[in-house]
Amino acid sequence: MSKKWLTKRSEDYSAWYNELVEQADLAQTSEVRWCMVIKPYGFAIRENIKESLDKMFKNTGHKNAYFPLLIPKSYLSKEADHVEWFAKECAVVTHHRLMTNPNGPGVVVDPEAKLEEELIIRPTSETVIWRTYKDRIQSHRDLPLLINQWANVVRREMRTRLFLRTSEFLWQEWHTAHATKQEAIDESNLMLDVYDDLMKNFLGIYGIKWQKSASERFAWADDTLTIEAMMQDGKALQSCTSHFLGQNFAKAFDVTYKTKENKEELVWATSWWMSTRIMWALIMSHSDDLWLVVPPAIAPLHVVFVPIAKTDEDLDAITEYLMPIFESLEKASLSISWQFLDKDIDIVYKIDDDDQKSPGRKFAEYEMKWVPLRVAVGPRDMNSWVLEIARRDTSEKKQVAIEDAAEYIQKTLYDIQTSLYETSKSRTNENMIYVDSRDEFVSWINDNKFVLAHRDWTAETEELIKQETKATIRCIPLNSDEELGECIKTWWDSWKRVLFAKAY
Repeated sequence: MSKKWLTKRSEDYSAWYNELVEQADLAQTSEVRWCMVIKPYGFAIRENIKESLDKMFKNTGHKNAYFPLLIPKSYLSKEADHVEWFAKECAVVTHHRLMTNPNGPGVVVDPEAKLEEELIIRPTSETVIWRTYKDRIQSHRDLPLLINQWANVVRREMRTRLFLRTSEFLWQEWHTAHATKQEAIDESNLMLDVYDDLMKNFLGIYGIKWQKSASERFAWADDTLTIEAMMQDGKALQSCTSHFLGQNFAKAFDVTYKTKENKEELVWATSWWMSTRIMWALIMSHSDDLWLVVPPAIAPLHVVFVPIAKTDEDLDAITEYLMPIFESLEKASLSISWQFLDKDIDIVYKIDDDDQKSPGRKFAEYEMKWVPLRVAVGPRDMNSWVLEIARRDTSEKKQVAIEDAAEYIQKTLYDIQTSLYETSKSRTNENMIYVDSRDEFVSWINDNKFVLAHRDWTAETEELIKQETKATIRCIPLNSDEELGECIKTWWDSWKRVLFAKAY
């Protein structure tokens, strides 16, 4: 398969993405409007993300649970300001039964089965979780309560895009309760570091780990931290968020605990989440004009061996020739420097002995799905005691002595992994611009750069800049020195730069 099979990124970035997702067999639009089907190969990548993130959560003392998909409307009414974010996107269950259509074929809603109280299909789980926490938390001995759930969420989307925006999507959501404000703040900072560890060392994505502005933060959060990643077209993607919720949900649901001194206090809360939009970030950060690019740490398959065999005898001989390599790969691993996960990644390999496909067709298939390394093995290789190993990221082919093959495979996978991260980091740093004038600001924003500029810290100015340029404040630097300047819109005084960008 050649590059002409995909629209080039430089010609139509959106078309390139849609074609890539389809050709790489990752997902497809569902017949259920606004929803998607995640195909096995795409789901295998998502499972690898989930497995590692889940272990990182557990290694930091958190536990999984599950809460209802259906939420009573009265629960959401307790936090109307928060629900206002989702109100127009909520799916509502009004009846509990169908019946045979008395006037024709099929079924209809039974008018006698109307619910006394409508149920909302989960747009997010704060309300049902905090109603549960009210019963569970009584004493300081019950804290901290560190709970995560892996779940699906429904929020109606009119303009869908696979993995980025669909009405139903998959995510994980943490909801923690703490005895003190500082414990909750420390928790929100810790979990942002966990996400950063995943993105850097697993997904190979460089992210900017800063604070959201007041207008961009999560409703009912006192503070929202984010990781913003630059996609290849220069736009930003909010990859995950961590929220310090203060005592807002504790007040709404009257969640208190008895201190050691037997005083009754409200608990402090955090929440944080990452969704299937991280698949969008993965694809948009690394993939090229040819096909999908997947970091080895997340790839479902690392090495494919393609026999060049004319007869069954040739195939048997090649398989026997490869056995020492297979045994070595069973003992090898992809070693990554994790902060929150003590794990080396097993190297996954296969030999494709399907005699219904030509070697050329196999090459195309594994290139399409971006298996990092491909090994072609034929009689001439066996006679020379070598293997021809092809790297997908550089298209380089190298003859490697069979006794050195396992070590070469292990080292090359690590090189690919680190190279993808360094490319992501360099792209971000090279396209982050400091500006001090409005004209410069507009020019660089139109060129899809990350722009660090001063603003006057009013919501009105932030909204005006957004209307005029489509740029939003993606995040505010944490722990940075004050720098006096003038707002690029109003020329009022400012004491710190913020990061502006166009975003998905």
